[in-house]
Amino acid sequence: MTEPYQDTQDYNQGSDFKLERYKYILQQIHFLNENIFKYMYLFQTLATAIITGGIAVFVSWRKLEITPDIAKLGITSFLGLLIITAIFSIFSIVVGVASWVDYRKEEVELLNETVRPGFRKPARIRNLWRWYETYIVLLIFLVIVFIYFFVESQVIPLIK
Repeated sequence: MTEPYQDTQDYNQGSDFKLERYKYILQQIHFLNENIFKYMYLFQTLATAIITGGIAVFVSWRKLEITPDIAKLGITSFLGLLIITAIFSIFSIVVGVASWVDYRKEEVELLNETVRPGFRKPARIRNLWRWYETYIVLLIFLVIVFIYFFVESQVIPLIK
């Protein structure tokens, strides 16, 4: 038979492990939440630079004696680069959300085991409309769609 002290010590070690694991999970959730804004900032910065490059080509192609075909290619290339940047940003945000859901699931399981069942409810996809990530992804998508159609219908035809 083991001594009571040994059982208490094992319990405390298990409890300490759960507490440290819980702290780690919360830290990861916080990190993932912060990353969303970093990806949005990255997209905003790169999009501004790419659009500025496209505008520079559009405004100065005649002065620089660039042929219309090369100017169109340059603007289309900037547009493609912008689309790739948007896809990367959206993909990074979606992967971050998936990781967040996994950590949230682990948090719920740990709290169900440690505190009591049902202490914290798992994340639900039906609440997607309440997540700011949804609106950031939607905003990036809509901006790209607008810019694509604007460039193709209004800018490219002006280069003759």
